[in-house]
Amino acid sequence: MISAALSHMAHQLNQQFRINFQLAEDVAVVSNLVELDGSVTPNANNKLVLTLVNVEKDTVPYRPSGGVRGLDDRLLQNNAPLFLNLYVMVSANFGAGNYTEALKYISQAVAFFQMKPVLDQRNSPGLDRRIDRLVLDIENLPIPDLNNLWSLLGGRYLPSMFYKVRMVTVDAGAVSGQLPFITDLQPVVKG
Repeated sequence: MISAALSHMAHQLNQQFRINFQLAEDVAVVSNLVELDGSVTPNANNKLVLTLVNVEKDTVPYRPSGGVRGLDDRLLQNNAPLFLNLYVMVSANFGAGNYTEALKYISQAVAFFQMKPVLDQRNSPGLDRRIDRLVLDIENLPIPDLNNLWSLLGGRYLPSMFYKVRMVTVDAGAVSGQLPFITDLQPVVKG
């Protein structure tokens, strides 16, 4: 589900880049910037890179789980869907000779997500059906926090934006229990 969300964001950016810059190849990729051994990730060179920085459970949109009536007049209980916040760094990973390209692509990405801050089934064909919608909010990081984040990512600062992507719904749809379905609300009379 998380992979589908980030891949869809990259796909949407690539469509935008194709239209605005007449490109034949994808520029936005979902990737690390640095490999575990410290080397530069080869598929991230001269690309706009979407990197997952953190995942947290979003407790605000909690809705109690209801149930669905089964074929045998039992109420099928489902677990409540899980809402996640994804923290995504969008980085323009272009070399020093292409710094203006880095600024061009990061600017276009910011403009696109400002124009389309919600990706849902209606306005974003191809969004995984298990995802209700993705809501993108820019997160402002103070310079010390930004420095710490880039240290964690193992790289040097690149032109970038940090986004909180809300409302990724993970719903396995699994039945967690069955209850008898009450159809008659007549009081029981003891005599």
